[in-house]
Amino acid sequence: MDVAALMAEVVGRLCGPGGEFEIVEEEVLGARMPVYRHRERRLVDMLARSAELGDREYLVTADRRIGYGEHAAAVASLAHELATAHGVGKGDRVAILAANSPDWVIAFWAVASLGAVTAAYNAWWTPPEIGYALGHSTPAVVIADAKRIARLPATDVPVLSIETDVPAACAAHPGAALPDVDVAEDDPAVIVYTSGTTGRPKGATHSHRNLVATVAYHRLMNATAAAFRPDAPPAPGRWLLSMPLFHIASLHNLAVPRLATGETVVMTQGAFDPHRVLDLVSRERVTNWTVVPTMGQRLAELGDVSRYDLSALRAFSLASAPSSFALQSRLRELIPVAKDALVDSYGLTESCTAATVATPPVLAAHPGTVGAPIPTVAVQVRSAGGQVLGDGEEGEIWLRSPHNMIGYWNDPAATEAIFDAGRWMRTGDIGALRDGLLYLTTRRSDLILRGGENVYPLEIEQVLDEHPAVEESAVIGVDDTDLGQAVAAIVVLTAGASVSEQDLCAYVGERLAYFKVPTRWRIGSDPLPRNATGKVVRAGLSLEPPT
Repeated sequence: MDVAALMAEVVGRLCGPGGEFEIVEEEVLGARMPVYRHRERRLVDMLARSAELGDREYLVTADRRIGYGEHAAAVASLAHELATAHGVGKGDRVAILAANSPDWVIAFWAVASLGAVTAAYNAWWTPPEIGYALGHSTPAVVIADAKRIARLPATDVPVLSIETDVPAACAAHPGAALPDVDVAEDDPAVIVYTSGTTGRPKGATHSHRNLVATVAYHRLMNATAAAFRPDAPPAPGRWLLSMPLFHIASLHNLAVPRLATGETVVMTQGAFDPHRVLDLVSRERVTNWTVVPTMGQRLAELGDVSRYDLSALRAFSLASAPSSFALQSRLRELIPVAKDALVDSYGLTESCTAATVATPPVLAAHPGTVGAPIPTVAVQVRSAGGQVLGDGEEGEIWLRSPHNMIGYWNDPAATEAIFDAGRWMRTGDIGALRDGLLYLTTRRSDLILRGGENVYPLEIEQVLDEHPAVEESAVIGVDDTDLGQAVAAIVVLTAGASVSEQDLCAYVGERLAYFKVPTRWRIGSDPLPRNATGKVVRAGLSLEPPT
């Protein structure tokens, strides 16, 4: 059987005229593009329908089980509290700064139901980074857990604790109705922060349309799977959520679509421990599991997982960062379902979901590809001058789709720089299209991908250069078996100065999140190489001293 051809036929039927997922062309923010005809216009519409599922489990942790009915009631109560006690309304921002928990998800839905905007703060940020985000997104309320409340800089913004205030608000108004706010499709729903080349985080802003389109894609994938088994459609899935909710992989592509498909989200909590996670996967009969390559690497290092019952798994995916063919091969040997169900993909925070997906047969037949564009997504590869390149030619990857963010929050210049007049969005990533499949060459020229986290050198260099012993610095990524890349720093000292690696680690760690602190160093007095315009020449930079 030609599985790829059969899948294309099924998707074509579902998305064709009269199909459940019929795709038509409509105008989106001034540009015409493919969209799903039969779609919700607001997130609250799918939330309201989810309450009908009653006791079916939506959110599960090692010690909590929350059904759809209970979840909807908690959301309505919290939304009522936010509106009446704190004046939160359409367009207001509510910041969430916390580790993963069911209350994080409940808070997101409460904010969305009010037509307000969730500002998803990185839970690993330091006080200066949090302070910047507070000034940038100007939230009406901050929802945070105790660990992050301790990091909050002085602020006049009301703070609700995840541990006590949120549960109390979720129970304070029994019988409260979900809000019914007039929200347009292209109104903002969530801000997700991603590091920027300017050294400050940017707030990628996703609309109700963006998230609803992502939900439609996930529904389509469920319908496609069911079409392969018409006599015995798969039971509702149980999806493992093991990545932070302030990332699109967990919020946009797991917690939100699973509510719309009536499936269960099984949440890990705390740092990733492969044995503890495998035990949860086994005990909760998880069917779908997505990992970043760092997690995959730590699983592969176990060598044997036969003592865990993974028989319920139907799909195993890699996401968030490029993965090597060697890692894919090890995972196929380790995880039984991965032999025939391993999936890889390509996307970025700004694209809201995967722009391309390599299905199991495609990934097996074409090692190294990140797949073909998903429905409603168009991909181009362009030259530095903006010309669309031909098959196999390498250039910058551009995307256009109803998934693409509406822009960067409070940053019109950055938004204008990333979109052209036709709503094509530049990614900054380099790759090539070959026979309809995308191959990724590098992720944003200077970007370091450390364990699924984006790290931009300039932000770290700006901190290092403020140290009194540092004349100048350059931060680069170096290969790392566990993390994919580690953060390395080349430091040039001022004349007569001396400083230790430990001192510089502590200095950076006080100002930036731990994953941005360099773990490998070259400290010396040789100046960095520069070109005729005075810019540092990064090509060839390494931790080896210059000869």
